[in-house]
Amino acid sequence: MTDFVTCDLCDDNEGKVSVVTGLHWKSFGGRQRFSGAAVTVKCFEDNSRVKETLGTPGEGRVLVVDGGGSLRNALIGDMIAENAVKNGWSGVLIYGACRDVDALAELDIGVVTLGCVPIKSVRRGEGHLDVPVTFGGVTINPGDYVYVDNNGVVVSPSALT
Repeated sequence: MTDFVTCDLCDDNEGKVSVVTGLHWKSFGGRQRFSGAAVTVKCFEDNSRVKETLGTPGEGRVLVVDGGGSLRNALIGDMIAENAVKNGWSGVLIYGACRDVDALAELDIGVVTLGCVPIKSVRRGEGHLDVPVTFGGVTINPGDYVYVDNNGVVVSPSALT
């Protein structure tokens, strides 16, 4: 679903959705609005699982990454994001940082993070896939539906219409 506004989703689904709060998100991708079923990764300054996951068929899903809020190492850059576009991912929401922001802005994918940094990720093969992740007062489970636009992040256990 691409024709939504998170404000309207909240109004129309009061008591049925959760809103990630207390964080200042920044949009870096070419898509300003994206949604889909969540695939989750929990990692810290190591984007091994992010790269692996975005290298698989996305089928319109959203990769939600709990990067521990670190702004010291980017968890996604242009090459990984280009691969995500080729594989059909709707977007990436990262509680952490990205890099290559000018290139990200040219790609047909949503990339929303806390900020950017030019330093690449450390790769030690660490991180966990398909685990509940929690930030901004919300726990996002694999398969939850995530809706992201310039107003914020809304999460629902089922798809919203």
